[in-house]
Amino acid sequence: MSAQFDPWSQEFVARPYPAYAQLRAETPVHWFEPSRQYLISRHEDVNALLRDRRLGRSYLHVASHEQMGREAPPQYQEPFWTLNNNGMLDREPPDHTRLRRLVSQAFTPRRVEALRPVVQRLADELVDAFVSKGGGDLIAEVAEPLPVTVIAELLGVPEADRHLLRPWSAAICGMYELNPSRETAQSAVRASEEFSEYLRTLARARRDDPRDDLVSALAAVEGLSEDELIGTCVLLLNAGHEATVNVTGNGWRALLQHPEQLDKIKKDPGLIGTAIEELMRFDTPLQMFERWVLEDIEVRGVRISRGSEVALLFGSANHDPAAFAEPEELDVTRRDNPHISFGAGIHYCLGAPLARIELTASFESILQKAPRLYLVSEPEYKPGYVIRGLRRLEVAT
Repeated sequence: MSAQFDPWSQEFVARPYPAYAQLRAETPVHWFEPSRQYLISRHEDVNALLRDRRLGRSYLHVASHEQMGREAPPQYQEPFWTLNNNGMLDREPPDHTRLRRLVSQAFTPRRVEALRPVVQRLADELVDAFVSKGGGDLIAEVAEPLPVTVIAELLGVPEADRHLLRPWSAAICGMYELNPSRETAQSAVRASEEFSEYLRTLARARRDDPRDDLVSALAAVEGLSEDELIGTCVLLLNAGHEATVNVTGNGWRALLQHPEQLDKIKKDPGLIGTAIEELMRFDTPLQMFERWVLEDIEVRGVRISRGSEVALLFGSANHDPAAFAEPEELDVTRRDNPHISFGAGIHYCLGAPLARIELTASFESILQKAPRLYLVSEPEYKPGYVIRGLRRLEVAT
């Protein structure tokens, strides 16, 4: 089985689903020695463990590294971990509860909904430019700039500085892959230092001269520290665009390789909502979500002790025949679709409503303006497994 599950293999990254099927059938709780994690592959188990309070994204709220039998990260990585640990994703109650409540005071449904016309305008501008030149790399020219620009607008990052965001985010997200190299870690540390300093300066400027943006709103929230504000903004950027970029790329690849499903949406544009949910399920952008075991647990007869780490395989859970009818088939009309691409429980993605707005705008715009879109070359996946997406998607209109 270990030979089948190989997250450092490009062949596996391009097509992980047969290995997932084998895991679900043979060892749904599988010890994977290279990353020293238990792989959890069935939908029922992944969904339950996302909600189980005996697990956490962090353990530092209940024990030290030593008490959990872990080694502390190297000292040179401290800037990355400080930034990461100040975002709510790696906090647990009661701290997570406090932080999510405070952030929700600024990141409101009304603020997100107010972005809808902005998102649509940006999507139309990007697609118009793309169509006018006859196509190109859909990832670089539409999928990436849309969510990054939207998050920059939301935060209030000046237009002249926005080119900094994507490189910073890409470097930081490299640390979420399995067993990152020292070079990857050093890049993440540099990006963490630079991004943190940039946001600290911006937050202080907005505190003195508030604008109608999220950084100003967060700076005005009582009880939110400056470090927590910075961690929140970085989390919003990283989580707020990586998934959207990869759903767009993976999704269009799937549709162009299943023209009968694409035709269904063209004939009935009202299917776009269910189609986007199905594309998130069919080729999941976040393949793995890791959690620490804070108390001994048992999953399908396997005892997992305190201090262990579980790897919840979202991509496998989203293809589990126990949860989905004909899961290997792309079906844009699928109504019964309990996918877990946005997670579940207290760490359910705060930005899911904004992601759905962005995806709807871009897919609708491309469908309207480039109805005869076709693949120019077979796309390749980037080497990353945990955050999984295409390197390029060359298409013509």
